[in-house]
Amino acid sequence: MAAAWSRAVGSSFPTSASGDAPPMSEMNTTPLIDVMLVLLIMFIITIPAQTDAVKVDVPNGPSPIVRSVSNELALTAGGQALWNGQPVDDRMLRVALVRSAAMDPAPELHFRPDSATSYGRVDQVLAMTAQARVAKFGFVGNQQYRDAF
Repeated sequence: MAAAWSRAVGSSFPTSASGDAPPMSEMNTTPLIDVMLVLLIMFIITIPAQTDAVKVDVPNGPSPIVRSVSNELALTAGGQALWNGQPVDDRMLRVALVRSAAMDPAPELHFRPDSATSYGRVDQVLAMTAQARVAKFGFVGNQQYRDAF
């Protein structure tokens, strides 16, 4: 009876011990197909997002060159303020800052402190600039500080 049972089991489930059936050499493609279907669905979902476009009317012809008006405020190593290259005292600097802030359009203020200027003096000039409500302000010449650290 045991021999009949093992023959029945052996015929439906081939084993390598019996030597009748060779080992399976085919790759199981079910996971591969599942992954490919998921990727296909993701690709189909993302296609409409890539085809949407925003229409922008771009002017034809050469673009006009816009030159912004700017003032330069420099501080020397001794703390002397220079407004567009001319030495000014604190009272004249305040007047120049208020006048430039009142202009329409407001000019840019390029601030160039010397690397040897004391921090207290730079702070005083920055406070004057803030009190004058200068809207367009930027530091220039920061390359000189690159080697300081």
